[in-house]
Amino acid sequence: MGALTMGAVALAAASAPMSSQQVIQWLDQTIDWYRTLAVQQQAANEPSDMLILYENRQIANQVTAFAFDVARANADLLAKDLAGASAPGVATPGVATPGAAAPGAASPADAASSLTQVERKLDAQTLNVQTELDSNRARLKTAPPKTRPALQARITELNDELDLVNTKKSIIASMSRFQKGSDATGSPAGALRAQIDAMAVALPASEPPATPGATAAPGAHAPAANSSNPLATSVPVAAPSASRFGLWDLAAEVLRLSEKKSTVDSVAQRTAALQATIGATRERLIDQLRALSARGDALAAEADTADRDTLENVHGQFDVLAAGFKDLSAMFVPLSKERLLLDQYRRNLDNWRGVIDSQTHAALKTLGLRVGILAIILAVVFALAELWRRTVLRYVQDTRRRYQFMLLRRIAISGLVLIIIGFAFASELGSIVTFAGLITAGLAVAMQSVLVSIVGYFFLIGKYGIRVGDRVQIGEVSGEVIELGLVRMYLMEFGRGSSWPTGRVVAFANSVVFQVSSGLFKQIPGVNVAWREITLSVPPGADYLAVKEQLNAAVIEALEDYRGEIERQTHEIQRATLSNSGGEPLPTVQLIYAAGGVEAHVRYPVHSQHAAEIDERVSRALAQVMSQLHPPGAAT
Repeated sequence: MGALTMGAVALAAASAPMSSQQVIQWLDQTIDWYRTLAVQQQAANEPSDMLILYENRQIANQVTAFAFDVARANADLLAKDLAGASAPGVATPGVATPGAAAPGAASPADAASSLTQVERKLDAQTLNVQTELDSNRARLKTAPPKTRPALQARITELNDELDLVNTKKSIIASMSRFQKGSDATGSPAGALRAQIDAMAVALPASEPPATPGATAAPGAHAPAANSSNPLATSVPVAAPSASRFGLWDLAAEVLRLSEKKSTVDSVAQRTAALQATIGATRERLIDQLRALSARGDALAAEADTADRDTLENVHGQFDVLAAGFKDLSAMFVPLSKERLLLDQYRRNLDNWRGVIDSQTHAALKTLGLRVGILAIILAVVFALAELWRRTVLRYVQDTRRRYQFMLLRRIAISGLVLIIIGFAFASELGSIVTFAGLITAGLAVAMQSVLVSIVGYFFLIGKYGIRVGDRVQIGEVSGEVIELGLVRMYLMEFGRGSSWPTGRVVAFANSVVFQVSSGLFKQIPGVNVAWREITLSVPPGADYLAVKEQLNAAVIEALEDYRGEIERQTHEIQRATLSNSGGEPLPTVQLIYAAGGVEAHVRYPVHSQHAAEIDERVSRALAQVMSQLHPPGAAT
């Protein structure tokens, strides 16, 4: 049995599974995962969410505490690796020996060895220079005057040389101290430890973080292993009642639940990534532990047949292996706890996602039911609107009344649809009433004139209202209605005192019916009769009664062709007004005694469409009667 050397034992000793850069990257990943608690807190708005968030926060605090414990243990192993690398002839895994370095590449151990050799050479050179300097100083005391200058010059030269050597030693000593405090990547081991502590202090925590370096108390990871944990299984949480929600709130709830589910999935992905990193590090530790275990078994087998000297050597190797097991366990145990805690963390996220799925299903079901009910109600409303339309078209023959009923149908259906949709989208009755009140007040102020015109429209289409084709007078403007809108009416203007259009269109707001200054004058629908009056001077000495009869007979004869239509429209006026205020459609002649003589006032009806022709006939007939009273050449 061959005796094992200490170098062979060191090859089986523990080594750091992560470099300084990997440690920092792993802590960054852990802290970034820890920050997802803030995102979860923003998404948690239900009692079940708060329960899951509370346990996740506890687990996250423990996971980060274990992560910093592992990082510190890894930093300690890096320092031991460095110490082992600096020992001559001893090689440790992860730290190459000078003989193992690739050609042209200097490992940290090679650099440390080179610096040590340079320090030794400088120490020897300092000793030689100092010895020669002391010897020359002693000779200078007893030297003859002729050799003194040469000795003095030599002493000065040696002092300068000694200063230069001391300067070199100072530089090399600084480099050596830095090199001895660096790991395999060239990063100072002390700086790594300080950086880990700084990251622990700056850890963003929603609760007071664990003391840096403090190990979690036994049983702190109990939630991960406790089967009685109420969140270890699905959390039976009822979906929030959506009876008071409107369609808008239900749609917003579905969108919010979708965003919450995306948040939970994102946190689960980060947790899985952190688990993968921990698993890779844990596998490297397991390989080292297996190697140490196998080496221990081999040493135990050799100890059975070893002599006394060999047993003493094996005893020392067992001590080295035990120290390696202890160093690796300082990382393996926290990593195993982290793995169990992250498993529980992911189960909590799965439970949370299940609760969100059930809430989403309930919200979608309620939303679909509400939309279906709304569609059915609207279908019934539109069916009633179609029935209304067909009934009006069948039983209302008057065009004006039919238009009024159709307009009322359009307004009623539009208002009813708006009310139904408003109630469907509103969350509460109080909110829609408040909203409607504010909207109504705003519209009443901002659109006062428009609203008054709309109200005036319904007055204009009443029993004694106007319609297209009527001749009206508004203020001093007379014309024929060519369009009657909901807000405005448009007239084709007539010339002053005539029935001929000027070619201009005049627009009036329907609110004119409420204005006192400008009256609205129109004829009764279906009536186009107007009365005209002509004043004539009766010659003095004439038989006034005979003149009156002649003038009356002349006007009646002139109106003979239009008498039937005028009588019909006059009776229509009497029927519409339920009175005899229209009088008989007969011309009248009234004699009035004035200062200048007797005047005959002739009043006769005309049909508006033939007013010009009737006026011409009446004027010609009256002129003929007056010419008989004033023969040609007679004095007036």
